[in-house]
Formats: sequence, C-alpha cells, structure tokens
Amino acid sequence: MTAEEETAGKDPRSPEQRSMEQRRLAQETRDERRMWVFLAYFLFGIHVVAFVMIYAVRHAR
Repeated sequence: MTAEEETAGKDPRSPEQRSMEQRRLAQETRDERRMWVFLAYFLFGIHVVAFVMIYAVRHAR
C-alpha cells in the first residue's frame, strides 16, 4: 500500500481539494512573511525619523 493510498483512505477530501489547501497554506505563509518584512521596514523607518528629529532638536539654535 502506498502513502497516497493510505492518506486517501484517511482524508475524505479529493486530490484537488488537498492541492488547493496546500496552495492556500503556501500563500498564507508568503503573506505572513511579507507582513513581517513590512513591519520591520516600518519600525526601522520610525527609528530613523526619531533619530533625525533628536539630532535636529539638539542642534537647533
């Protein structure tokens, strides 16, 4: 008995549904990674702006 036959007996979904689920999970993983990258850039940008403002305030006359 192959692994595919074993999973076919335990999983009532069709192969198309399983592949759609795998694609959805892969897309969700990519979206989550992209969200973390955007958050990292956002936080980095906030710090750059804060340091520039601190510099401007300390060097203002």
